[in-house]
Parts: sequence; C-alpha cells; structure tokens
Amino acid sequence: MMGMRRLLGGVVAVGLLGACEPTDFGGGGTTGDVLFDRGFAFVRGDRNIYVVDDDGDPNSPQRLTTAGGAYTPSISKNGNSIVFVQRSGNTYSLQTVPTTGGPVATLLSTNDAACGSCTGFRGPTFSPDGRFIVFAFERTSGALSSLARIAVDGSGFVELTPNAGIAFGSPSFFPSGNTVVAPAGSSASFYNQLAFVPAGGGSANFVALGNEVLAIANRAVVSPDGRQLALDGRLSNGSTRIFVGNATANGISGSVRRLTDYTASTVEESFPSWTSSTELGFLFNDSGGDPSIYRAPVSSTASSVTLAVPAAGEPFYGPN
Repeated sequence: MMGMRRLLGGVVAVGLLGACEPTDFGGGGTTGDVLFDRGFAFVRGDRNIYVVDDDGDPNSPQRLTTAGGAYTPSISKNGNSIVFVQRSGNTYSLQTVPTTGGPVATLLSTNDAACGSCTGFRGPTFSPDGRFIVFAFERTSGALSSLARIAVDGSGFVELTPNAGIAFGSPSFFPSGNTVVAPAGSSASFYNQLAFVPAGGGSANFVALGNEVLAIANRAVVSPDGRQLALDGRLSNGSTRIFVGNATANGISGSVRRLTDYTASTVEESFPSWTSSTELGFLFNDSGGDPSIYRAPVSSTASSVTLAVPAAGEPFYGPN
C-alpha cells in the first residue's frame, strides 16, 4: 500500500481517537515477534501502542501494549524504545516499551515525589543522544503547562520553564540536543506561538506564527537536519493543515507554507512527523472518517499524498 497514490479531497478530525478511555492501568506489552528497524509508531481506537516497519505490512502492525490509555508515542533515536503517555482517569504516567515488544516501564506518574503534584503529561520525546526525555506537564490539574526533562531511567526531574506565565505543548529537539521547540500560548487550546527553549534550562525565545495559521493544533517538529520545522496549523475555518518553514535554533526564517494542495474545509491534517529531511508523515482524514497515516514530499510547492498506514492515530516516525 505504500506505493499506491491516492488524491483525496480531504482527511481526520483532530483528536478523533481521544474519546477512547483505558479499561486498565499499567500492564505489560506483547512479546516481540516482528523486527522493527524504521517506521511508524501510533495508537488505534483501543488506545494501545502499535508499530509497523517500513518493510512490513501496514495492514498488520505489531501491538506493543495491552493496557490501553496510551497517547502520543515517540521513538528513540536508536529505534529501540518508545516513550508515551498513559492515562487512567485523572492519573497520568510516562512509560516506555521496546519497539520489538516486551515489558512496559513506568518512569514518572502523577503526584510522584520527584515532581510534587505534577499531572497532565503530554508529548514526551527523546533527546538525540538518548539520555533524556523532555515533555509538557501541569504542576497541578488545570495549571498552565510547562516543560520538564527527566533521564531515561526516570531520575533527575528538572522543570525547564518554571513560572513562565505561558502554556507549552509537545516539544521537539534540534539535532544538536541543545534546544527544543514547542507550541506555546495562553492555554492548551490556543498555542499561537513557538517557544525555542534551551534543553539545559534558561530563557525561552518566543516567535509568532503569522501567515494564515491561527494556532498550533498538536505539535511542531524539527527536521532531522535541523533546517526545517513542520506544524499542524489551525485555520480560520476550523480545519487544520500541515505547514513547513525554514528553521534556525531560535526562530523561523520567512513564512511557513502549506505541505499539501488540498483546499476543502473538510480536510484535516495533523500530528506531523519527519520521515526524512525531505518528507513528512502525518495524520490525514476527510469528513470525519477513519484517520490514517499518509506521506508527502516537502518542496517549495504543495503536493498530493501517499497512504502509508491505514486506521492509525497520533503517528511518530523513527528513527531518522
């Protein structure tokens, strides 16, 4: 299916899978019977983590967790591990699972002593050297979200943006590992800026979005070569599109541009993830149907898309 092109008039509503709630908390993953080298991690309606290798069958992905409640998986740079958010009611935790299947490990949970009353975890991502995970969280439920860093064994919690007076979304590392970029704004429902934050702590640099993007729906991600940045921008008609811009370590050079050439208001494009420095994978849906993962080349002109994995949500590609 990877080679089949589909020219669609539109794609999935953001957060379509978000209504699924877990029926259990914790629990292990499956035993690995598939070799994962490079490809997509994602969730399905049962809110478990799945992977499919580029050389595998996209119709038969490997399920890695069984407990449900999983959100926003992210693959480590060596391709061996996935970090994700697990939710059960008002309890959040950061968990990891091997990309080939195996035991699930919990790194941090709501109200752990390391972070006090922390909750609302979202968007965890590995550092390029694989030593740290940076993520967004809330100090208390409903508070403005902040960014934090922990080691991959769950130790060494450090808040990166204390008392910033602004909310932060899912972070993404520049290849150097020195800086992360994250959506920022007055609340989680209105990220109208980009924040460039030192990964070791320090003052953030904020950049307005401009152009036709009113706010970032879910994430902004840096390309593997560090030269471009992609985001899912919400438009004035309420739909979302993937936009790409030229990036520096503390800003965007010029205006962002649309990735695809679809214009219908029913089209929804979200959760961008770089498959290479010249191609993006992302969630694509039309008129509220089932979400699926598509790919599109990144160029100076908008393009059509290619189906990659059917029936999937919140995709993340790696390693790259």
